[in-house]
Amino acid sequence: MTTDWRDTRAQQIRTLIVQAEPDITEEIKWRKPSNPGGVPTFSLDGLVCTLETYKDKIKVTFAQGASLPDPAGVFNASLTAGTRRAVDIRESDSVDDDAFADLIRAAVAFNRK
Repeated sequence: MTTDWRDTRAQQIRTLIVQAEPDITEEIKWRKPSNPGGVPTFSLDGLVCTLETYKDKIKVTFAQGASLPDPAGVFNASLTAGTRRAVDIRESDSVDDDAFADLIRAAVAFNRK
């Protein structure tokens, strides 16, 4: 991860994820020379989402996002992907905390089917 605004936003997202599902587990996966820090992943009864840092945004990708209800329209990326959906968050973006938490809970519920 980084030490600028993206780090602060990523910490906020981590907090939202854990508040939504306190039993969720964070692990770092997929370390490689081009990404030695790896990718933070969040799992509970299966993969829920990943949290990645890019130059201009952070991206939260929901593993089964295409199967999740999103009445608040939180998903704003990968909208045509067959399985995943993502939330891109740029420096000036705001996040609907309640709607984001609902997505986390829906993802866990999907994993438990």
